[in-house]
Amino acid sequence: MQLKPKDDKHYPYAGDVTAVQCWEMLKSDKEAVLVDVRTKAEWNYVGFPDLSKISNSSLYISWRLYPFMQVNPDFNSELETQLTNKHSPVFFICKSGGRSREAAIEMTSRGFEHCYNVADGFEGILSSAGESAVNGWKNILPWKHI
Repeated sequence: MQLKPKDDKHYPYAGDVTAVQCWEMLKSDKEAVLVDVRTKAEWNYVGFPDLSKISNSSLYISWRLYPFMQVNPDFNSELETQLTNKHSPVFFICKSGGRSREAAIEMTSRGFEHCYNVADGFEGILSSAGESAVNGWKNILPWKHI
């Protein structure tokens, strides 16, 4: 699968992908990793990606900490402990692409070579009715709720 090439003028990381593109890469490349950077409350109350059908799994490390949403001071060390191969494709996902973009930029600066932002996120953009039903992981791909 061909992903959007890195354009240094716009992306200080490997690039943006859709949730569907991320799913396809996770399915075809067993070295690829999904890192969900949302908060524990989001994982518990909104749900989380289910990769069991493609024999893959996610890492869950909050980029920002609830309730003040400050950057998690342990994020880098937690990720580097769990993901030692800096050559693997890493896909960062949050609610709608903001926090995951920050995480992709940070980890690229720390030597991870293929950091992608899932730009439509887990919930996607809001519809005209104010619901998250336009795009995003939860709109079309497998997910679970606790």
